[in-house]
Amino acid sequence: MKQYGYCRISTKKQNIDRQVRNILTQYPNAIIIKEIFTGTKFQGRKSLEKLLKIIKPGDMIIFDSVSRMSRNADEGFLLYEELYRKDISLVFLKEPHINTDTYKKAMLNKISLTGNKVDLILSGVNKYLMELAKEQIKLAFEQSEKEVNDLRQRTKEGIETAKLNGKIIGHPVGSKYETQKSKNAKKIILKHNVSFGGSLNDTETIKQAGISRKSFYKYKKELRETGL
Repeated sequence: MKQYGYCRISTKKQNIDRQVRNILTQYPNAIIIKEIFTGTKFQGRKSLEKLLKIIKPGDMIIFDSVSRMSRNADEGFLLYEELYRKDISLVFLKEPHINTDTYKKAMLNKISLTGNKVDLILSGVNKYLMELAKEQIKLAFEQSEKEVNDLRQRTKEGIETAKLNGKIIGHPVGSKYETQKSKNAKKIILKHNVSFGGSLNDTETIKQAGISRKSFYKYKKELRETGL
């Protein structure tokens, strides 16, 4: 049996190390599969797709949380059922109550049939218990999807509130973000380059400012355009 730890982040700005650490703490032999992905659908999750092709019955996939498997409730539950039928063990560190082992125990603990008319009642109870287990799994995926949607809504409302209060979100259209390094380089160009009354030629100025030739001519052009 092989253990795979699947870690996914939605943007490059997020840190995937926390998920890796959580999985390896409980499953030190897990083979870590990393994925940087933005979106809600399975299409495009190349690492997950590759894993689903090589995984075999008896293997295990560990997720830090159900949201790492899917942020869409319907798709998540369908994938859960598909892997369960293939005898793949699924582990969710933050939602252990929906681990496939928990689901299997629910099946094994079915009420035994007696062989008489009472079986009609017991059969109905068994079906009810299985539906209850399915509902728990669906609920976990739905809760995960809701949390993602709520976060998006709060972010959207926060941006709208900031705009109403006169705050600028991001950079104004047409504006350019200037780093401290570029500002310092421009000061040196203005003060020392011969084009602006200084004593250094272009090569000497580039060396003095510690920038590339391309950046030098870019800054020089910007300084001329601003009339400095």
